Amino acid sequence: MSPTATLLASLAQVPTQADMSQSEIFEEVIMGDSLLASSLYVNIALAGLTLLAIAYIAKDVSDPRAKLIVVSCMMISAVSISSYTGLFSGMTISILEMPAGHALGGEEVVSLWGRYLTWALSTPFILLAIGLVAGSNLTKIFTAIVFDVGIMITGLAAALTTSSHALRWFWYFISVSFFLVVVYILLVEWPEDARQTGTEDIFNKLKILTVVLWFGYTIWWGVGNEGLALIENVAITSWGYSAFDIVAKYAFTFLVVLYVVDEPDEVTAGEEWGMVPEPADD
Repeated sequence: MSPTATLLASLAQVPTQADMSQSEIFEEVIMGDSLLASSLYVNIALAGLTLLAIAYIAKDVSDPRAKLIVVSCMMISAVSISSYTGLFSGMTISILEMPAGHALGGEEVVSLWGRYLTWALSTPFILLAIGLVAGSNLTKIFTAIVFDVGIMITGLAAALTTSSHALRWFWYFISVSFFLVVVYILLVEWPEDARQTGTEDIFNKLKILTVVLWFGYTIWWGVGNEGLALIENVAITSWGYSAFDIVAKYAFTFLVVLYVVDEPDEVTAGEEWGMVPEPADD
């Protein structure tokens, strides 16, 4: 079976509430809870406004490397609009019965598992932008992105596993292990690259913002209704993630783009950067 077919087969097996259609989830779960609904549509609106603002602010950027950083930031919001719309429509929401041993064991819990798709597709662009600002090499950037995707996939597995409470936490700890690899790159590898590149000031702001908020996501999962359920309310849990997203994505985007838009020498590379060289004549 091809990788694409395997992925489609896996998504087709995502647990759903048999007696609730997508329209019922939309009407009863989303529209029936204004606090939950607002945690989703606020992000859709902010992502759209951020895209429009960045398109206007960065319209005169001409250097191809600076443009790549800007486009990376724009993709964060582009992915968020799509994925949050999927959540708001009920398409990427399921009702799961928590396994025995969970604080809500035997109870049905609303799982907004589409968030993990959001993060799997948007956070690589955050790391790409940071890595480019730091002036890091392709290997380090690729390593950070690969482990980042691993964080989100194993996080999704933790959220969707209903067969065993222990396995949910096992997935969680795998995810945290991958996260620590990314943290190491952000705190140890890239600071030296940024120092040599001359972008240490802006990099340090992005580094602190990202590391602190990403730890926040990790802790929030642990205390939310998917983890220890110290916070059982799905709307409050959802708003916690949304608040993190607002700062980690949209505030981050403005910090990066407002720096890059002036095309400082530290992030530019000339008009021929990225072009495929023509083959030499025999």
